[in-house]
Amino acid sequence: MKYRSQNIAYWYFTIALLLFALQVVVGLWLAFSYSFTVPQWIVDKFSFATARAMHTNLLVLWMLLGFMGGTYYIVPEETKSEIYSSKLAWIQLVALVATGVAALVGFVFGWTQGRPLLEIPRPLDIVVVVGALIFLFNVGMTMYKAKRWTAIQGTLLGGLVFLALLYLFGIPFYKNEVIDWYYWWWVIHLWVEGAWELVTAAIFAFVLMKLTGVDRQVVEKWLYVEIGLFLFTGIVGTGHHYYWIGAPKYWLWFGGIFSALEPLPILLMLIDTMQHVKQRRTEIKNPLTWTIAIGCAVMHMIGAGVWGFMHTLPQINYYTHGSQVTVSHGHLAFFGAYALLNIMVFYYAMPKIKGIEVYDPSRGKVAFWTMSTAMMLMGLSFGIAGVVQSYIERVLGMGYMAAQSYMRLWLGVTFFLGIFFFVGVLIMVTDLLTLRPARRRA
Repeated sequence: MKYRSQNIAYWYFTIALLLFALQVVVGLWLAFSYSFTVPQWIVDKFSFATARAMHTNLLVLWMLLGFMGGTYYIVPEETKSEIYSSKLAWIQLVALVATGVAALVGFVFGWTQGRPLLEIPRPLDIVVVVGALIFLFNVGMTMYKAKRWTAIQGTLLGGLVFLALLYLFGIPFYKNEVIDWYYWWWVIHLWVEGAWELVTAAIFAFVLMKLTGVDRQVVEKWLYVEIGLFLFTGIVGTGHHYYWIGAPKYWLWFGGIFSALEPLPILLMLIDTMQHVKQRRTEIKNPLTWTIAIGCAVMHMIGAGVWGFMHTLPQINYYTHGSQVTVSHGHLAFFGAYALLNIMVFYYAMPKIKGIEVYDPSRGKVAFWTMSTAMMLMGLSFGIAGVVQSYIERVLGMGYMAAQSYMRLWLGVTFFLGIFFFVGVLIMVTDLLTLRPARRRA
């Protein structure tokens, strides 16, 4: 670690890891609720809707904390200066964590806006906006004072600005429900497949550059491609949702095709870097993080690209929209694109913050392969359940509960796979919080 202010990133990472574990616990409860009959008195106190709101909002919170911590680690090295204000970074962290705790407790007592994924109440929305503005100010001032600009910085800052701005569209309520859902998709889709993709590309480029020693120009050229795809595929790709709120049907075609292209720059950046490493015979400085980077790019392409493309094709989406096929796509895409990205950053930065040059990767390898294998199989089991659901409900015209009985087997399989995934998460969290130096060979 070169800069003292990078220490703040460690606490962002630690809280993000704990929230990730909590999110998986709630997810297991949701899978259990699908697979087994839960006593009514428990449902009355802790409904499925409450658990789902907690699961999805924990997802957003821990990933944002991971992005922010990664930014606070990367920016000092890119600008070659300390963060503008460590105090502001601490204030921001406390505000966001307090907001998350208040939201989770509020959900239990019915304090919610009710809109999926944007359930947190208006007062807490304001706190989130303030926290985002503090973050942008702190990062922006750091870059401005340093007077040293790179493509990684620019892409990162651009993604963070869009991330903050797009959140604003989900705060107001509109009397016309179609308009309300229109702007809801601006947050849900353009956040994930627009702003977050820019942040992912910048962080991914930085870690690849540090791991392999590849020239900056190699990774930065793909950042420009990513920016272009953000403008074309991210924005146009939102259209595969518009069809369902009464927009012209051509949106479904444009959206389904363009949104599948978004992960390409990440994958091509990795392939290009691998070619340079092979040509130069460069030694990878951190093999475990390199493995996670490859996993991130591959599962990003599978979950967001391949699964997303198949699911949003008009002929398929007509039947599968809102089914468990959507859940399959969502789990694979989020894990591949963003969860593994954060985990990659954790394994790169946390040892350096602790002053560990070379650490024992054995537990990390077990955690990575356990989580990745379990998630891939969960994606398949969710997908099969979704195909069964789509056929029974939308082809045969049978009722919702009839479909549930036929899906129960595959959702039960998902529950047990989720247990294995949780074991991998526990191993990873334990490993990262108790990192140990590798034993030197004689």
